[in-house]
Amino acid sequence: MSVNLEERAARVVSGWLALPAWLLLAGGVVALTVVPVATRGAEPAVGAILSIPLLAFLLKGFLILQPNQAAVMVFFGKYAGSLRDDGFFWVNPFFAKSRVSLRAHNLNTPTLKVNDRAGNPIEVAAVIVWRVYDTARATFDVESYHEYVAMQSESAVRQVASARWYDGDESGNDSLRGDLDAVARLLIESIQAHCALAGLEILEARISHLAYAPEIAGVMLRRQQAAAVVAARTRIVDGAVSMVKLGLERLEHEGVVHLDDAARVRLVTNLLTVLVGESEAQPVLAVDHD
Repeated sequence: MSVNLEERAARVVSGWLALPAWLLLAGGVVALTVVPVATRGAEPAVGAILSIPLLAFLLKGFLILQPNQAAVMVFFGKYAGSLRDDGFFWVNPFFAKSRVSLRAHNLNTPTLKVNDRAGNPIEVAAVIVWRVYDTARATFDVESYHEYVAMQSESAVRQVASARWYDGDESGNDSLRGDLDAVARLLIESIQAHCALAGLEILEARISHLAYAPEIAGVMLRRQQAAAVVAARTRIVDGAVSMVKLGLERLEHEGVVHLDDAARVRLVTNLLTVLVGESEAQPVLAVDHD
């Protein structure tokens, strides 16, 4: 039966208290073994000789941890607790100790080919920043928490990318390219939901690469260019119509010219041609021949 373990503190002793006791014991062993042989040539006591392996065994209990580093203790197959403080300690020599880094880790997901919500193939990759917050779960609930977070991150990237449009829907909503903050929040929530089992905390997740797949990149580029051209033309036409309207109103209001319908049509046509056309205007003078 599988049991999800919760992290708890291990029982330890300060190494600075245990070290003098060990040195005192080691001095006693040396006095009982080396000194008799060196001074009187007598045989050392059997008990003193047997104490040498004990000293070596007790020495195994000393442990040094750096900042943001933890040690997980196992006592004959049973979880005995975790030590998260940095410093010099002494623990039960029977404990099997495994070190776990509590520092932040960077994970670059491979570039994945995914279909967005519209079915267009896109390439997407992400940068994930994570760390261990529960050493017991990270050690015992998954086989390898490094591989676990990598697999869950790839799955989350696929899930988020396939649920949104590359450039947004018809109203520009749910865009992968234009709404990176919302995409980052969705990535964090999705990855965290799966990685909580392994005692991992997702600190940051963001898109690092986003592009159309090579097979449609050219077509989509032309589509974007066409959309930009249409938008620019629409703005130009709107401006030109406003200018022509304003020009006609001022001409008639100030009495510069009096135009009938046919002349008004010709003037509007000429003005729009000049304002909207891409080539420079070529003036033409009308000459009356008697």
